Amino acid sequence: MKQTIARVALVVGDYDKAIAFYTKKLDFNLIEDTDLGDGKRWVIVAPPGSKECSLVLAEADDEKQLASVGNQTGGRVFLFLYTDDFWRDYYKMMERKIKFVRSPEKMPYGMVAVFEDLYGNLWDLLEPIKNLQQEQQQQQQ
Repeated sequence: MKQTIARVALVVGDYDKAIAFYTKKLDFNLIEDTDLGDGKRWVIVAPPGSKECSLVLAEADDEKQLASVGNQTGGRVFLFLYTDDFWRDYYKMMERKIKFVRSPEKMPYGMVAVFEDLYGNLWDLLEPIKNLQQEQQQQQQ
């Protein structure tokens, strides 16, 4: 049996602002934006090169949902953006005024820094240790 997590719903305050942030600040691809009527849309974004998991941007439509925008995990890191080049993406995000709340740090699992999306959700920007080890091996050759 093979299973994958294909989509993660992210409650947002506004479809268009969320699309702009993810596509212009983080370089995600807009995969789909379908009007479902009554103000609802089916909006999917994904990082470049992503094959299995993407985000469904779900605009809040009541007070309970609005209360969770930006805090879907009670203040913990919510999403993990893996990269093949930490420093390239970190500096690009800094230039684009992405707010980092934890500075870059080499951890046992890789190089990581924590940033906020436009609503305050916390993300890890992470280059896994296997990528770092491969880079070191290539530099030594």
